[in-house]
Amino acid sequence: MSAGHTAVTTPVAGEPVITCETPQDECGVRDVLDRLGDKWSVYVVVELAAGVLRFKELQRAIPGDISQRMLTLTVRRLERDGLVKRTVHPTIPPQVEYELTDMGHSLTHFVKTLADWSIAHRPAIAAARETWDAAHPDSDVR
Repeated sequence: MSAGHTAVTTPVAGEPVITCETPQDECGVRDVLDRLGDKWSVYVVVELAAGVLRFKELQRAIPGDISQRMLTLTVRRLERDGLVKRTVHPTIPPQVEYELTDMGHSLTHFVKTLADWSIAHRPAIAAARETWDAAHPDSDVR
C-alpha cells in the first residue's frame, strides 16, 4: 500500500474497502482497475500464467476473437504497467516472446480468487438476472 490510502482487510458492511485521503486522487486505484477491467488484459494474464508464449501462441490461446492490433495494444499496456515482459530474439524474422513478471504472477492469485468467486456465484447471479429481467421486461439493460 502506498502513502495516501489505507486498506481495510476485513470489510464490514457499509465500510469502504479502500479509503483515500482525498477523493480526487483515487489512491491510484482507478487506472489499475481500468487496465485489469478491460476486455482482454485478464485473458492475457491467465494465459501467460502457464508460461512463456510467442505472440501467435498467445493470440490462439485467448478465448474469443482478439485482433492482432488489440493483442499488441494489450500486451504493450501490460508491459508498460510492469506486468508482462517482452523478449525479442535476434532471429529472422524476429521471434517475440511474452511472459509475466514477478508482479504479473502475483496478480494471478487474485484472478484465480475472482474466477473461483464467479464460478461459485454463477447460479445465484443467473437467478437474480432472471428475476430482474422478468420485473423489467422493457429495459435495455442486459
